[in-house]
Amino acid sequence: MGRIEPPISPFILAFVLACVLACVLAFVLPIFEGTTRKLCMEACRVDWENWQGEMPATLMFVVQNGQVLLIEKLRGIGMGKINGPGGKIDPGETPEQCVVRECQEELHITPLNPVKMGELWFAMSDIPDIHCHVFMATEFEGVPTSTDEANPLWTDLDKIPYDQMWEDDQHWLPEMLAGKKFLGKFLFEGEHIQWREMTWETDSQWLFI
Repeated sequence: MGRIEPPISPFILAFVLACVLACVLAFVLPIFEGTTRKLCMEACRVDWENWQGEMPATLMFVVQNGQVLLIEKLRGIGMGKINGPGGKIDPGETPEQCVVRECQEELHITPLNPVKMGELWFAMSDIPDIHCHVFMATEFEGVPTSTDEANPLWTDLDKIPYDQMWEDDQHWLPEMLAGKKFLGKFLFEGEHIQWREMTWETDSQWLFI
């Protein structure tokens, strides 16, 4: 009489199937994501090589003691949203001069030794395209104070309220706060992203000046 092999344990079978599935996903997902990214880029209607933002602007993020100084914007573009202080560059101003002035006007503070971390290129559907220069600082003079333009909000770095901010912020702000410089390109329809591309200083195609 032949030997009868015991049936395979369902737990062993489940484990083997899970391992096989993990291997398949590890191989297939990068290919799928790469294809999706390529199709997304091909579908973008913006000629980024010749693009010029009509509205030059700035943003500042002051970081101290594990917190970042944000604002609740009370008027203008993005009213009601959470953001960093900043605004439009006046004629004859440099981006650094602008971001310092905007912090003085919006929060009554003067950031010291601001460092440019990146640029944001926004192709917009209902307002002029925006070319934004993004800065960080770790020191400032003055006391963050509410004005008719903004309310100051010190926020823990791990509790930034992205659900109350512009959609693009989640795609660059965490890594910028970790010290990475960047160039971000975004196509918006209203307040929603239709296309995006992020380039970091470690990438071979780094473009930020």
